[in-house]
Amino acid sequence: MMTMEEVKLYLQKLSKLGIKPGLKSTTELLRRLGDPHRQSKPEFIHIGGTNGKGSTAVMIASVLEEAGYSVGLFTSPHLHCITERTQINKKAIEEEVVALLLEEMQSPIEAMVEEGFAHPTEFEVWTALSLLYYYRKAVDFVVLEVGMGGAIDATNVVTPLLSVITNVSLDHQDYLGHSVEEITIAKAGIIKKNRPIITASEDPTVLTLLQEKAIKEEAPLIQVVRKGPKLPRAQWVHYDIIKGKKELLVEGLLRSYGPLVAPLTGRHQQTNLATAVAVLEVVQERGYSWTESALKQGLVKTNWPGRQERIGNILLDGAHNEAGAVTLAKTLQEDYQGYKKVMILALLADKEREKVASLLAPEADHIIVCRANHERAGDWLALKEIVSPYCKSIQVIEEVAEALQQAEEVVTTCEKNGFLALIVLSGSLYLVAEARQIIFTKNHKYL
Repeated sequence: MMTMEEVKLYLQKLSKLGIKPGLKSTTELLRRLGDPHRQSKPEFIHIGGTNGKGSTAVMIASVLEEAGYSVGLFTSPHLHCITERTQINKKAIEEEVVALLLEEMQSPIEAMVEEGFAHPTEFEVWTALSLLYYYRKAVDFVVLEVGMGGAIDATNVVTPLLSVITNVSLDHQDYLGHSVEEITIAKAGIIKKNRPIITASEDPTVLTLLQEKAIKEEAPLIQVVRKGPKLPRAQWVHYDIIKGKKELLVEGLLRSYGPLVAPLTGRHQQTNLATAVAVLEVVQERGYSWTESALKQGLVKTNWPGRQERIGNILLDGAHNEAGAVTLAKTLQEDYQGYKKVMILALLADKEREKVASLLAPEADHIIVCRANHERAGDWLALKEIVSPYCKSIQVIEEVAEALQQAEEVVTTCEKNGFLALIVLSGSLYLVAEARQIIFTKNHKYL
């Protein structure tokens, strides 16, 4: 059996293959593994979108688990260890199982390459490994998050019970297209023949394109809506926020629910919760029962680290695109009004640094620019000039540990002067992951 060190080296080698959009390699590898994704079980719930897909996925998985089902959850990227990506009932796949499955997959992969197929990438191998694992564990459901895009993402080999496109905005333009229209078309590729599609998008252009694709595929379209435009060909799941509270009422297709409390921080999570309810109703219509008690208890048990996660007086959020920055900025404005905010910021060079910085930097009283621990960090020092028009108090500290220590000192000074103070870490999940490891070391002051 491969050792874990050999597993890590193998996956690291695969990561150098980069991203190769397309389904050919994944489909062929799965064929050689017996097509585990084409069996009678599990049922797949396929979730795409620019933002909110992971949050929506973990809510759905937690509720179905609470209802008594065995539930696989597939998400990406991971924060600390790749095994986090592949879970059953909130438990990550064991390292020993990964080693055994990868060893089993070596011969099929080698045979593929010898026959002229492209070598599967890290994401393609991990997707195939996970689908094989879920099949052998005989799970009832797999809540499957799209890696990137939709049409040519490795996860799009499945025929799901239903699909979800949470929303669409600009991200990954080098792969998906440089306009919202192009990106929507890419993401709409997960809409399948006669399988319901659910969206919470409020963008008229996105909604029109999704409706066109749904009509073409004869796929029932369900729109989660609060105040935005309504599609005439869709069924509507309405939600509303109880005035002055963080609770919401959801008027579903089957019945009403609430008051419900979003288990994750940020007003956008209320939309994600309403979307999860819409998904669960479709699941129920397909013969899989759950109760409102399971809904509420499943939400309470939902956890999604690194996404507006509060630890002591630190707020961690991996916002790296415009839509993510908008939601974080709104949280800072609405929930932390009157706080002195010390922001540790790192943005990868291939992200919308100027746009994200223009949204987040004005919310900070003091900014510490640091380097995300990733090869795509690029000219990270350039971020200082990018944020300078929005904040006059800026430091540059390369190492995250040192940046965190400095932020704590600034916060302590603010608190001594009678202010409420908050440390905000954002701009990259790689930054958040490194910061969490530091924060969760033994005896850290915020634990």
